[in-house]
Amino acid sequence: QVQLVESGGGLVQPGGSLRLSCTASGSIFSINGMGWYRQAPGKQRELVASITSGGSTNYADSVKGRFTISRDNAKNTVYLQMNSLEPEDTAVYYCNADGSYYYSRYVAEFASWGQGTQVTVSS
Repeated sequence: QVQLVESGGGLVQPGGSLRLSCTASGSIFSINGMGWYRQAPGKQRELVASITSGGSTNYADSVKGRFTISRDNAKNTVYLQMNSLEPEDTAVYYCNADGSYYYSRYVAEFASWGQGTQVTVSS
């Protein structure tokens, strides 16, 4: 299977910045889409940003112009640069990826989630 490990969360003041990282490991054959989701207390998980293997990106309206998603395919890593953070950005941020992995003599599909990293924006 494929595991995702996030890092980079923490406490930051309004207007500050954070950079999240997520690295995929395991018997990876290829990774297609990678993305970041978030879930605030009492709310549903929502898409923040996504990026295809070719580099096409998609953002939630609430983060456009403030957040930037990027990926390093050689390192199987996706990043989320978050600038001008607002208290409303406080949530647990989850990494997501889908693709294919080696399974015995075959190649199988995967869709994996990271364990989540807390981002708190507060003065």
